[in-house]
Amino acid sequence: MIAIVSIRDIPVRTLSDESTTLADLAGDKVLLVVNVASKCGLTPQYTGLVELQQTYGPRGFSVIGVPCNQFMGQEPGSAEEIQQFCSTTYGVDFPLLEKVEVNGDGRHPLYRELVRTVDAEGEAGAIQWNFEKFLVDRDGKVVARFRPRTEPKDPAVVSAIESVL
Repeated sequence: MIAIVSIRDIPVRTLSDESTTLADLAGDKVLLVVNVASKCGLTPQYTGLVELQQTYGPRGFSVIGVPCNQFMGQEPGSAEEIQQFCSTTYGVDFPLLEKVEVNGDGRHPLYRELVRTVDAEGEAGAIQWNFEKFLVDRDGKVVARFRPRTEPKDPAVVSAIESVL
């Protein structure tokens, strides 16, 4: 059995079906891991996520998008369709992982770890909806959790990112 040293060491697959880890995918960058969907009322948050990537990427930051179809079937597409939508509609240039389950018995191991993190109100547990955000520092520690309606450019998100860069 492989000992998981950090959340960065949990095996994941890219949207193009390559086996990797967050450490291999993004190095020692600060990460914002977000479960995403293409047909959600919150989908326009992709714009803010791309802006965060453009603003902070050069300073050692990366958004990691994790498609999920568990919330009213709002991410029904294939990997190719998701990639096409994200790149042509929003100009997404940050890494996207394979579509996974973030809640329930089939919850991906990455999300088994992420949901242990408390939000600003001190609550941990299940992902509430698409676009829940987790900030991971360079050491692999989850340092903040932002619920779905918190916009990527919200001052609390920006401040948290700047504090760990």
